[in-house]
Amino acid sequence: MLVLVSLGLITVYFRESSEGPLHAAQRIGVSVLMPFEVAGERVARPFRDGWAYLSDLFDAKSENDELQAEVEELRERLIAEQIAARENERLREALEYIGGPSFPADFEAITARVVARPPTPYQQEVVIAAGTDAGVRKDAPVVTHDGLVGLVTDVTPNSANVTLLTDQQSAVSAVVLESNATGTLRQGTSASTLILDRVGKDQLVKEGNLIVTAGWRSEKLESLYPPGIPIGTVKSVGQQDVDLFKRIQVAPLVDFDSLAEVIVLREKPEARRARTRGTKPGQTTRP
Repeated sequence: MLVLVSLGLITVYFRESSEGPLHAAQRIGVSVLMPFEVAGERVARPFRDGWAYLSDLFDAKSENDELQAEVEELRERLIAEQIAARENERLREALEYIGGPSFPADFEAITARVVARPPTPYQQEVVIAAGTDAGVRKDAPVVTHDGLVGLVTDVTPNSANVTLLTDQQSAVSAVVLESNATGTLRQGTSASTLILDRVGKDQLVKEGNLIVTAGWRSEKLESLYPPGIPIGTVKSVGQQDVDLFKRIQVAPLVDFDSLAEVIVLREKPEARRARTRGTKPGQTTRP
């Protein structure tokens, strides 16, 4: 009966004009109930505001506890890293260790404009408007503010050729910063892709990990790239049971299609002198 009455009232309400009896009754009901609604709103507002305040206070306290725990963890990690750094420095002095150049502290920047882009997808090389007159040397690393670009492979007094990382002849010793997994970075299936090759299946590599230059030095050989230059991030990681190594795709940090200017790294003379103390004659370098 209630449902039928409600349907009947709704039907009459929509069919009558705005001056009909049901519309008039609605306006009267609204006028009568309005003061009670306003009073209820005013009475409930302090309780609602108080609950919101307490809720925000509890959330802030919880967030503060999380931040405090994070600060403590970071403080402990900083202390451990400072102790490790001092121990490392002490061992270096005790062993009279001679390391490679440190990026970027041991390098000067030579900024140059790109005047010619790769002629073909198979020849990934650019020409820059700086040469030996500006201090550019062959085998000098080339970067941007985003990361590694490539290597100077030919130089004239006023220009230089830079072979990009995306060239099929390029290869860079690289390391995954988060897990210290090492491998060789080279061109992928196309000129715009990079892969990190020869990373063992037991090494931990995750999507989003940062890839940087490894930099190494042995008794007679030395990497042309100093350690720590950002290269890219891990885009995907795959492996199969029959594979010896992981299949790692890397997204480069540098946009090679829009290179307008680059930075050629030149080792500082004082850093070179300190590094070559005790170097044996006949030492050579390799990428």
